[in-house]
Amino acid sequence: MTRVSFSPPADRRSALDRAHRGDVVGALGRVSSLDTEPRRSWRRRLATLAAVMGPGVVVLVADNDAGGVATYAQIGQNDGLRFLWLLVVLAAALWVNQEMVGRLGAVTGAGHARLIYERFGRRWGAFALGDLLVVNFLIVVTEFIGVAFGLGYFGVSKYISVPLAALVLIGLPATGSFRRWERAVCVFVALSLVAVPLVVIALVGTTVAPWQLFFHQSNVIDKRITARWLAYERADTTIGTVLFALGAVAVLVACALAFDGTALHGAFVNAGTVADDLRRQAGPWAGALFAVVLLNGSVLGAGAVTLSASYAIGDVTGTKHSLHRSWRDAPRFYGSYTVLVILAAAIVLIPGAPLGVVTTGVQALAGVLLPSALVFLVLLCNDREVLGPWTNPRWLNVIAGAVVAAFLVLSGLLVIATLFPDLALGWSVIAISEAAAAALGALAGLRLGDGGTGPSPRSPTSDSWWTMPPIESLRPPAASRSRTLSLILLRGYLVLAVIAVVVKVVRLMMGA
Repeated sequence: MTRVSFSPPADRRSALDRAHRGDVVGALGRVSSLDTEPRRSWRRRLATLAAVMGPGVVVLVADNDAGGVATYAQIGQNDGLRFLWLLVVLAAALWVNQEMVGRLGAVTGAGHARLIYERFGRRWGAFALGDLLVVNFLIVVTEFIGVAFGLGYFGVSKYISVPLAALVLIGLPATGSFRRWERAVCVFVALSLVAVPLVVIALVGTTVAPWQLFFHQSNVIDKRITARWLAYERADTTIGTVLFALGAVAVLVACALAFDGTALHGAFVNAGTVADDLRRQAGPWAGALFAVVLLNGSVLGAGAVTLSASYAIGDVTGTKHSLHRSWRDAPRFYGSYTVLVILAAAIVLIPGAPLGVVTTGVQALAGVLLPSALVFLVLLCNDREVLGPWTNPRWLNVIAGAVVAAFLVLSGLLVIATLFPDLALGWSVIAISEAAAAALGALAGLRLGDGGTGPSPRSPTSDSWWTMPPIESLRPPAASRSRTLSLILLRGYLVLAVIAVVVKVVRLMMGA
């Protein structure tokens, strides 16, 4: 494969590199870049964790956004506790994915979009960026739908709530201070815990998406977290995973308990109707809490999703893209963020728009496009040129491969069920499972061809300071027919999957 470099101009690259070598600045503390002392006491370790913590918590709590809350509520209302176990599995898969992108960001200092451009070429880079921008835009639309439903419960018109939420979102990152942005976001993270009392009240009376990979990696870089702080970033990701699971389980269990054995069981319409149904079934506080959870998740999710798109645009174009910079210093970064928010808000304000169908369709689209993003992630995490001694250990590749296979099967079933609704489910599972196994075989072959068979022995004193050399100096990945063929097949599958989702959404809109 011909290697094409998309490195930023030298002056911009050096500015970004200097920023990455600066102090780690967080909402709860700061770690100086000159601080090289080991953390021997628990007090120092906790202080360091407080400073580093942020990217993992934000990205995982933001996953309980409008689409996520609606999905958990739908499962709880329609199916009870039958699929509660699936949330535990999803939480584990989320941790695996986010640990890998957090490590990529800390070790390389390069965003996800830029790494894909550099290591897989212009076409796949453009394809990945295009997917991200389209899906992110649609996801932000669903977040504003969540805002409309959430404040609609309290009688606020969407023509007031949506523009107000757009102004809040635009204002959050516009201060030119990463620390102020993170402090504001921490408020929304804390509010996400409002979901927990829902379960108590009920007793009395989407999850994985490509934007998470891009946001987490870029936010780690923007916060200036390096390989030295990876243990703390993993703890950050673990805390975020627990908070994600807590919120998701609370919504699902609350709806399952509130609607079990009632006429409302199996009667899910959209997230807005859930709030009203909870009010009737479990009392006004239940409906109000659900509305707050939905509103909070929508705003937090919209902010993170939009930032992931702006980060990716900056990665690819080589322009300044950091929350440490002012609007004047990074106009394209803030400009793209603002345009995306305004356009998404405008769509929700269209009279008669089928908001519930749009939310379902966007969640499905994000799901079918996810396997390609995970394939790139696993390949990058096994690329020795990129991660050196920090490549995936074998056990993590086994787990990551299983996650990729599972999502390939699930997205493939959606495609087959949409395009061939009369095909027996058993044959569909067999066919998709064989395709997933073939894809994993190709993935294993690509790994052996690109990066060797496993990580080097870990030495804390040396590896903690290892970072990726200048990206333009890396050797290109080894040419491989299996690699080329697998990527071509993956691209064809993605086109077919997108068509299937569009067909499904059209059918829903037509009431078929």
